[in-house]
Amino acid sequence: MARDQLGTKNERYLPFVYSLFSFILIANLVGLIPYNFTITSSIILCLGFSVTIFIGVTILSLSIHGLHFFSYFVPSGTPIVLVPLLVLIELLSYVARAFSLGVRLFANLCAGHSLLKILSTFLYKMFSSSLIVAMLTLLPFAIFIALIGLELAVCFIQAIVFSILVSSYVKDAIDLH
Repeated sequence: MARDQLGTKNERYLPFVYSLFSFILIANLVGLIPYNFTITSSIILCLGFSVTIFIGVTILSLSIHGLHFFSYFVPSGTPIVLVPLLVLIELLSYVARAFSLGVRLFANLCAGHSLLKILSTFLYKMFSSSLIVAMLTLLPFAIFIALIGLELAVCFIQAIVFSILVSSYVKDAIDLH
């Protein structure tokens, strides 16, 4: 998918995208191990990744296109009267990409991992009480196992989404769309 997003002429960026995917996936999966901290549920790390990638993509685009990069902020066919307003809107949209990329990763992982940690503590307390309560806890435990499967899927999906969006941003920087 990343190759399709970047195109065949930009395959030199694939190792970066693949290593980013691998790092995020491993970090997400490590967070599912009990008593481990998910580093991708830290807003500082996620925003640091996204802002660093945003700065790198901007530098890449400036190095390829020079000052023509700023034409990215003026849609073609725009009346001259609307140019200042549209440049401001496009610049805000461009900067918002960096924050939305990091916040998306943080929010999805923090919510799911926190839910699992809360439920696991609750189930532990229930199982360690009397035998009758432990037997009644089997149904919530089955739901908990299903939630773990769902959280595994979220770990993969968030790594894929982050990587595909980075690929898209690199492609936009190279082609100035």
